[in-house]
Amino acid sequence: MALPQDRGRIDFAAYVPQHFQFKLSGRVATVTLNRPERKNPLTFESYAELRDMFRALQYGDAVKAVVITGAGGNFCSGGDVHEIIGPLVRMQQAGDTAGLLDFTRMTGDLVRAMRACPQPILAAIDGVCAGAGAILSMASDLRLGTARAKVAFLFTRVGLAGADMGACNMLPRIVGAGRAAELLFTGRSMDGVEAERWGYFNRLCEPDAVLADTEALAAELANGPTFAHAMTKRCIHQEWSMDIDAAIEAEAQAQAICMQTRDFGRAYDAFANKRKPVFEGN
Repeated sequence: MALPQDRGRIDFAAYVPQHFQFKLSGRVATVTLNRPERKNPLTFESYAELRDMFRALQYGDAVKAVVITGAGGNFCSGGDVHEIIGPLVRMQQAGDTAGLLDFTRMTGDLVRAMRACPQPILAAIDGVCAGAGAILSMASDLRLGTARAKVAFLFTRVGLAGADMGACNMLPRIVGAGRAAELLFTGRSMDGVEAERWGYFNRLCEPDAVLADTEALAAELANGPTFAHAMTKRCIHQEWSMDIDAAIEAEAQAQAICMQTRDFGRAYDAFANKRKPVFEGN
């Protein structure tokens, strides 16, 4: 189904994707990878549809936070062995270098779209979170997981570099260079307790509560100063390549812009009147 549009804006209330589930509850969109019998692997089509959805969220004013999760007690087992890995091997055998590069660029574009969309993305992670599934969790802004979760960047296990979809850039910033190198070289699993201790998971939840806890945190963010959240996400992303002087100047400009929003005034009025501020994102 094509994304419905109204005056150039996407009506996410009417959005029905073909390759995953999508639910809009209040200001929070929940994306569920829904192939539980295979531990929710990705296909060529679901990669592309996720990429297009996250790109479209740049214009999705009704959505203020996004939760991504998997059905059936697992997050995502990575690329489907039969529907992705097999065709890629056949491309390699046929010498189709251009086709292989098209695929790897397309998967990288999904991460670009996740980082570029202004809404905070929260991953609710249980069970298997491997390969491209681990990348989806890595590209999210916040990660809530369970103790039984297994996060693995498996690429070297199939003869590929650990450098996939931005992992060598992003993972060291989350867990540190040494720990990232270990995970990317060995492809071993990191359980939820270790993931929380290493700072990969923001918090641990019980398996039957991880999605609800993540959606509750997403709703809290969605009801907060969403313009300021979008600015914060943009600064976190952009400042990775800046020196400290450039970052301080970028943040001075960002903060001056936020000071022009009505939410800034609403916060002051609420403080002055000893009440909780009600933000509207403008």
